[in-house]
Amino acid sequence: MQYGAWLEQHIGRYVDELSRFAAIPSVAGDADAIAVAAQFTADAFRRRGFHAEVIPSRGNPVVVATGGSGEASLLLYNHYDVQPAGRTEEWRSDPFAPVLSDGMLYGRGIIDDKGEIVARLAAIDALKERFGELPLRIVTCIEGEEETGSSNLAPFLAEHADRLAAGACLWEGGMVDAAGRPHMWLGVRGLVFVHLSVTTLRHDAHSGFAHVLPSAAWRLVHALATLAGADGRVLVEGLNEAACGPTSAQNVLLTRMPDEDDDFRAEFGVERFVAGRTARDLREAVFLPTCNLCGLHSGAERGQTRTIVPATAHASLDLRLPPGVTPERAVNALRAHLDRAGFADVQMRAAEAERAACSDPEHPFVGIASSALCDVYGVEPVVSPLVGGTGPAAHVVETLDLPFVSIGCSYPGSRKHAPNEHLRLRDFILGAAAIATLMERFAFA
Repeated sequence: MQYGAWLEQHIGRYVDELSRFAAIPSVAGDADAIAVAAQFTADAFRRRGFHAEVIPSRGNPVVVATGGSGEASLLLYNHYDVQPAGRTEEWRSDPFAPVLSDGMLYGRGIIDDKGEIVARLAAIDALKERFGELPLRIVTCIEGEEETGSSNLAPFLAEHADRLAAGACLWEGGMVDAAGRPHMWLGVRGLVFVHLSVTTLRHDAHSGFAHVLPSAAWRLVHALATLAGADGRVLVEGLNEAACGPTSAQNVLLTRMPDEDDDFRAEFGVERFVAGRTARDLREAVFLPTCNLCGLHSGAERGQTRTIVPATAHASLDLRLPPGVTPERAVNALRAHLDRAGFADVQMRAAEAERAACSDPEHPFVGIASSALCDVYGVEPVVSPLVGGTGPAAHVVETLDLPFVSIGCSYPGSRKHAPNEHLRLRDFILGAAAIATLMERFAFA
């Protein structure tokens, strides 16, 4: 049986299922929508013969569903929460009323991560169509706080480790590139989100006193300028030095990966990359920490004419952390750097944090997943030892001691976390077929 052909025949049912799922505005802070989305997820697995529970955690509930039988056992990690819609005027349609147009389904959460969940459901359906029943045991861990840092996942995993035990984990994510080559990810970077603030005055002042009174905006800008050079290189002492760098097996994968310079140029309209990196240097840079300024505010709002000396200023940073750099080390290094640079008055508060996690490229499960991709797509997959993004994989790796791979349905233009997020149906079909093939081969390995 060719899974792709069967899935293409039945694509309508999955467009409908995903559209209903993505119509639920399950932003992590919306308790009512979260409850509806968790129940929808559990019911979707129940319809396929799984025993599914919506289990409370210290935060949003987790859906644990178990089905199938056999010696092989596979854990599926996904999340049913989504990013906020953002500016709705930038969407081509209502972000929570999915629209199918030209073979693409638009809506918030369509690819991240509800489309990934439905692709796994489609793969399960295809397997059952072929074998009559699932030839392996599948257990899910589908949480509702991934978009806000998964702060309650670790204690949940520790409490339910026995029922989540498996031989390997299929993680969310994965994609095809502009050339149609499938990409499989073996690792994610860590992350720490940091809020900075500074106060220089009791209250805002008339800008006629700018020659007298210190501006919080300038004070914070000068502090931020010490964190990275003009070329984008991180200047916080102790971060680059702590990074482990790629192992020999990871280096082999980096050598095999194609250059992505042209893809980045086409997608983002840039000519020069950070620190002038190109080719292999650009690929290796994922093993270095970043210090990204993702928000800056002080004084007048955009478009206002407000002549003041701002009393307060605020900035938001996210630091992506490679193996070897823990969130605790990054926070301490940032605090020490600001103090040494003369900015002890800049207040700092750390928020969401995750550790980096990687799978061994030589683990047999990686080989099974790679061969499944190769056969479905007809081309050798691009296997990335580490991607720039972050997820709570460290909790799974450390608590459940599992190798993991990411195989998914996105492409560079999917617009995850952006307006007009969407899924191409052909990517869904191929991604689900690859997942079904992986499950079959893992079952009989």
